[in-house]
Amino acid sequence: MSTKAKLRASTIGGTADDVEAAFYEALQRGDVDALMDCWADEEEVFCVHPGGPRLVGAEAIRAAFEHMFGNGAIQATPARVRKVESLASAVHNVLERIEVLTAEGPRHAFVLATNVYHRTAQGWRMVAHHASPGSAHEPGDASEAPQTLH
Repeated sequence: MSTKAKLRASTIGGTADDVEAAFYEALQRGDVDALMDCWADEEEVFCVHPGGPRLVGAEAIRAAFEHMFGNGAIQATPARVRKVESLASAVHNVLERIEVLTAEGPRHAFVLATNVYHRTAQGWRMVAHHASPGSAHEPGDASEAPQTLH
């Protein structure tokens, strides 16, 4: 079975964790078809990239990722996953480690993302991805930092 077929199979019959793994693998390969296989086929799915507008619907999300992949694959690796799960939905908050190639060599940045999954007739699917700018260095664990409301 090809890698693409394995990813498609995992998104159809797997868990929210499987869909998340397939999503980040598709980002790292720059594979928009595999990435879109992770999304629910619903009009109200949405995506927010760091500093970007809210994209609503699969067409807008696909167009944004096609544009991003025009510059190459996105080397985003999820870490420090925090999960809230129920029978029909799952919310994962992740720290994404992004590698960017510059003239001086590879640089790393961190993005905070929340991924929301619903159990649909097609299996678990992503319904929302919201990423916020992080920092240029790996932040300490949030549980270690003092909690402050704005």
